[in-house]
Amino acid sequence: MSQRILTALPVYNEVTHVASVLAEVRRYSPEVLVVDDGSTDGTRDLLAQQPGIHLVTHEQNRGYGAALQSAFDYAIEHRYDILVTIDCDGQHEPQRIPKFVAACADWDVVSGSRYLKQYEGDSAPPVDRRKINVQITAELNQRLGLNLTDAFCGFKAYRVEALSQLHLTETGYAMPLELWVQAAQAGMKIRELPVPLIYLDLTRSFGGALDDAQTRLKYYCQVLRRSLAAAGHPSLGEAGLSLCGESAG
Repeated sequence: MSQRILTALPVYNEVTHVASVLAEVRRYSPEVLVVDDGSTDGTRDLLAQQPGIHLVTHEQNRGYGAALQSAFDYAIEHRYDILVTIDCDGQHEPQRIPKFVAACADWDVVSGSRYLKQYEGDSAPPVDRRKINVQITAELNQRLGLNLTDAFCGFKAYRVEALSQLHLTETGYAMPLELWVQAAQAGMKIRELPVPLIYLDLTRSFGGALDDAQTRLKYYCQVLRRSLAAAGHPSLGEAGLSLCGESAG
């Protein structure tokens, strides 16, 4: 019996990219879900013209994490076997979807890494984003015993059976940190696959206060600490874990 595979794209105000990205994703995924997280720039109208896609619409913007949670819920409810998530801003290459799907034969979570391997033509990441990624990834590894190189890459594949073990509540950009904590706590098998580092627009904004690097780092630390506490993780408060220690919460 063949596996049921779904590729989901969380979308918020991506009128520039959505049509071209969807066209490419459809070449490599038999079924496609778009979660429109309250777009107001014409993305919704474009999606209405796309035949054959599954669509979940948030009437108001609820956040990146909330959009991914809607994709997880859809995959679980409709009994897919594998869910791939890919961003809609042109940073990910849909032709890599089959490799991510294949890796799910042996792994519960297959996560893209922009820093596992260097590709010719890689972009130079914004300095503050790279620094924070390094800091948070190291903190996750030390606290959870993981071996990640990229905590925040949105290109992932999941066995849907494993997703059903998660109980995610974080709706913003820090949701992956909550996911890593719960995945590690559940003993999920995690693997990274290298992907190119592509930044098409270095001016893209997180929005609001999170555009400030220190505010963003504090937010990530708060979510990580809250997730560890909710999981009853023994590393909380241990010496030597200073980045997201008590003073950072």
